[in-house]
Amino acid sequence: MEKTIREQILSQVDTDFQKFTAALLPTINNVLGVRLPVLRKLAQDIAKGDWRLYLETAESEHFEEVMLQGMVIGSVKTDIEEVLSYTAKFVPKIDNWSVCDSFCAGLKITKQHKERVWDFIQPYLFSKKEYEIRFGVVMLLNFYIEEQYINRVLTLLDQTHREDYYVQMAVAWAISICYIKLPEVTMAYLSHNALDDFTFNKALQKITESYRVDQATKTTIRSMKRKRK
Repeated sequence: MEKTIREQILSQVDTDFQKFTAALLPTINNVLGVRLPVLRKLAQDIAKGDWRLYLETAESEHFEEVMLQGMVIGSVKTDIEEVLSYTAKFVPKIDNWSVCDSFCAGLKITKQHKERVWDFIQPYLFSKKEYEIRFGVVMLLNFYIEEQYINRVLTLLDQTHREDYYVQMAVAWAISICYIKLPEVTMAYLSHNALDDFTFNKALQKITESYRVDQATKTTIRSMKRKRK
């Protein structure tokens, strides 16, 4: 390429967008301000070339540089084991919810290798690191909320006892998706679970915020809210 990857990223910086994005990501201070469609286009271009060299040498100083690496991993055409190898190297770089959630959503190869990826994400769900756990939880909510997996998913979510805010919010989000897709089994879970009060109440809130839940059901869900101790 005529320009380095960093030069291409820097050429697309939007100061106003930087302020907007930085406000949404209070845990980091390295946002340049490049819109995601620009990064996705760049990722697709890299994935068509020598993407292995890129991933082995990519810089990670800025938010956008890390986001781009995740997008490339999700875009490459290779076998599942190589994707998971690069995923294992990438996950420790995740330090915010945006990179985490975008990366998970982009790992669409999971749809063709459900059991293999299921096994791969298990250690992350029991990690002691906030964003490793969030990675596992967001993978669950993206690819495993279906009848075949729902009981296992709810069991794992119930075992995710962490006071980390971005873990709690991911678990609440996942449970709300479980309810929206499979309400009966999820309602049974909501009646008997080991969730902390904050996560439980957030899950209820997210369910009631969904346009796919009728008003009568929302009233029932709101009545289940726990009083904070």
